[in-house]
Amino acid sequence: MLDLLIVLIFVLYGLASGLRARNKASQSLDEYFLAGRTIKGWRAGVSMAATQFAADTPLLVSGLVATAGVFALWRLWIYGLAFLLLAWLFAAGWRRSGVLTDAELTRVRYSGKAVVPLRLFKAVYYGTVINCVVLAMVLVAAIRIAEVFLPWHEWLPAGLYQPVVGLIEASGLRLGESISGLDPATMSANNLISILLILVFTAMYSITGGLRAVVQTDVMQFSVAMLGTFAYAWFVIDAVGGLGALTDRVVELYGSEQAGKLLAFAPPADAGEALLPFLVIVSMQWLFQMNADGTGYLAQRSMACPTDREARIAGLVFTWLQILLRSLFWLAIAIGLLVLYPFTPAEMSGDGFTAAREALFVTGIEELLPPGIRGLMLVGLLAALASTVDTHLNWGASYWSNDVYGAVVAPQLLKRKPRDRELVLVARLSNVLILVVAMLIMANLGSIQTAWFISLLFGAGMGSVLVLRWLWERINLYSELAAMVVSLITAPLLLYYLGTDAEREWQRLGIMSLVACSAAILITFVTPATDDSTLDRFYRRVRPFGFWGRTARRCGSLGHDALLGLRGRLVAVILTAASLYCLLVGIGRLLFPAPEGSDVLAWICIALGLLLLPIWLRMAFSRRFDDSPEQQAGEPQRIAERA
Repeated sequence: MLDLLIVLIFVLYGLASGLRARNKASQSLDEYFLAGRTIKGWRAGVSMAATQFAADTPLLVSGLVATAGVFALWRLWIYGLAFLLLAWLFAAGWRRSGVLTDAELTRVRYSGKAVVPLRLFKAVYYGTVINCVVLAMVLVAAIRIAEVFLPWHEWLPAGLYQPVVGLIEASGLRLGESISGLDPATMSANNLISILLILVFTAMYSITGGLRAVVQTDVMQFSVAMLGTFAYAWFVIDAVGGLGALTDRVVELYGSEQAGKLLAFAPPADAGEALLPFLVIVSMQWLFQMNADGTGYLAQRSMACPTDREARIAGLVFTWLQILLRSLFWLAIAIGLLVLYPFTPAEMSGDGFTAAREALFVTGIEELLPPGIRGLMLVGLLAALASTVDTHLNWGASYWSNDVYGAVVAPQLLKRKPRDRELVLVARLSNVLILVVAMLIMANLGSIQTAWFISLLFGAGMGSVLVLRWLWERINLYSELAAMVVSLITAPLLLYYLGTDAEREWQRLGIMSLVACSAAILITFVTPATDDSTLDRFYRRVRPFGFWGRTARRCGSLGHDALLGLRGRLVAVILTAASLYCLLVGIGRLLFPAPEGSDVLAWICIALGLLLLPIWLRMAFSRRFDDSPEQQAGEPQRIAERA
């Protein structure tokens, strides 16, 4: 009863947030999707972290640790570099661009007849295809949670429940694999009811209140999710016998050699040929992905901030919550579950092992937590799910309303300018389309890891071009088109010939990155450059950093100003990343030491991370990083005028 009461309070809070923000959200697209550009940096950062928390990520972590050890989590941690690039380099550009969606940036950044088709293609591809694949991954995790905690066949009367079962049997729909021994029809009926209720709840406040309601609920949801995760980690470690006994228990169950591999933050000494593929993946994955410059909901949160500094703070808060804080909690749970639910080498090589280990995260909640704490963790998982779903609904709807209907359908097909309230209505209706597509994809997904690998592959060809469009004036719309088209053609071919096995992923990602990036760069040099007037407007509005010499000189700046600004921000990225990863490895090695390891290196890492902390914090709040490139270089505009 206590568990249900906690869930009910959470539901009522979310609905109330949507109702409070309804009137302002209905005024315009800017209010609906960007909250009037008034979101404080720390709130935007927490909202980013809440979205990335997701219900599927802790399950993914449990699966990765069981199948490949702690070292495999560098596949997630390496994204910190992309997040820091967003904070220090791209967040201000997104905010200054004045656009509503990342697809709209094509109108500001490029020129030519293909601008509108590219914008439309990106809106549909990102807003529906990619967006719905990610949503489907989250919903796969949701049905695993729901199967354990929401036994509708026991709660509902037969008159209400049996028609759902009949629908499932008539349609042949099967939602996931049972982890509790239920027959397929009952399992699918339970999951269908759970998913529909969760989606209806999330959609009600997201559709009603827009981004303002999303961010408000995200802050609460992240707090609850982290509190529940901390409680879960506490009970798991207590059941193991305490942090001091954790390593000994792992050694006892798996042997010293295997325990060393499972607990190592660095690659094992005998990794051999397996090390190179992993390093190839990690070195490329953070850059060669479709969110490399923040494209998507991260850019949306940056654009919703009122100043460059707030946008920078948002990225930094997000990175530290995402990479350091939540990782330590999840490590405690994932390693503890290795002890409480041990496995044999034979089980590890069997089919379905990854999915089974992912599902243990949910099983542990049911079996290890007492009432009240279990309800708190359940709300935490529901909050993580809701915070991801609400963001993807709001973000996906922004494409359909702003870029599809507002930029193409209304002006070119209906031959009129759309009204603000009309655009908001389209945004609210498009959420339904996104939900339906996501559920169809969900019904055909297996393990979360497999879906994640496939989504990474489709995005691997685009990241470099998305970054280069901010840093290099020569990139044009054909560069982006080439990267997207090559990715859409190459990915299915790689999946067909190389399969979806994790062992060959480094080959798939390497080939995709090389082919798509090479095609984009080649197309850049054989197609017309963006016209000077468009580049000049973009430079004056955004004040980008990097290789913008010709444009900068036309706009009255010295040619190397933008390059100097890039250098300063890359230094900030390096210092922040060093501090972040030193603290992550140092604290992690102290809490979860490998057998026969030394604490000296851990303390050195912690000391270095703490020493760098005040340096990058001072840079984060410095006015120097709020200025344009020409102001940072000594106001060359004024020098040029005097000359």
